[in-house]
Amino acid sequence: MTRTKKTNSKNISIKDVARLAGVSISTVSRVINKFSSVKESHRIKVLDAVKQLKFQPSVFAQRLATGRSNVVALVIPRYEGMFYSFYVLELIRGIGTLCEALKLDLLLHIIDGKLSFNQKGVGGIIFADIISNRHQVEEAFSNSIPLVVINNYVRDLEVTCLALDNQSGAAKAVEYLIDLGHKKIAHISGDMITQAALQRLEGYKQALKKNKIPVRDEYIIETDYSRGQARQAAEKLIKMPDRPTAIFVASDSMALEVMTVAMESGLKIPADLSVVGFDDNPSGLYGPVSLTTVRQPLVKMAQDAVKELMILMDPKQEHKVKKILMPTELVIRESCSALKNQ
Repeated sequence: MTRTKKTNSKNISIKDVARLAGVSISTVSRVINKFSSVKESHRIKVLDAVKQLKFQPSVFAQRLATGRSNVVALVIPRYEGMFYSFYVLELIRGIGTLCEALKLDLLLHIIDGKLSFNQKGVGGIIFADIISNRHQVEEAFSNSIPLVVINNYVRDLEVTCLALDNQSGAAKAVEYLIDLGHKKIAHISGDMITQAALQRLEGYKQALKKNKIPVRDEYIIETDYSRGQARQAAEKLIKMPDRPTAIFVASDSMALEVMTVAMESGLKIPADLSVVGFDDNPSGLYGPVSLTTVRQPLVKMAQDAVKELMILMDPKQEHKVKKILMPTELVIRESCSALKNQ
């Protein structure tokens, strides 16, 4: 009995494609690398041969042919529940959509900040925040790899960064509560290892001090951005003898948990407790009470980062380091009301 040897697509070379298509190797290379100077009839033959042979072009060969890599690495520090995070999903959506439109290959790295990752072969890197992985940014910078940092304003390194004006956004949220008559305003913060959480806390304090309202340490509770810790924080605040009349929360997902805890405790939102979040997560629209929040342009920040990286990756364009601070917007809905006379 004679066995037919199966063709391994990994062993198929560009020579095999050229032979089947009846064209030169250089023509196959130009088709694979999307050069426009190829006859349409040759392009069709090559693509048909690639399909028949299940040929998988070498990424490294493509880089050699074009003189540059179209691979963009997106580096996101790992944390618990990240794939349930509105922030992470919006970044991936914004960056992924534009990379696809620009014919860039997106390589996602979910990393532990303590470890290094292989930066060889990438055309550019987008670092989504810097959380215990500053050394990775410095390594890419020292290797002259085009890079952009988002969601972190980097002052002391000559790299392009796009960040959100967290401090101003938080201050606007607390100012709004103060304008409604609230003075006992608590803050449930995010994880203090992040720049965003630190800046939102600073904005909260800034608004209180500006209006000569004392900053009460017992009204500030730090969390890791999780709903579980938000629940614990809300329970603690609600049980206080002199409980706050309003809470500014560092993320919408935590703010929704705060409202749930308050209603479970018999409080009415916003009659008994006003709540403001941060993110403008669409889920904030669909609860029993729509959430007042601070809108941040996550998708725009993500897509602008890709555009800036494209400029840095193009040797023909002038490279200029940019430090961009993007504005936020207070979105007023139903979860806040004027303070009743007490």
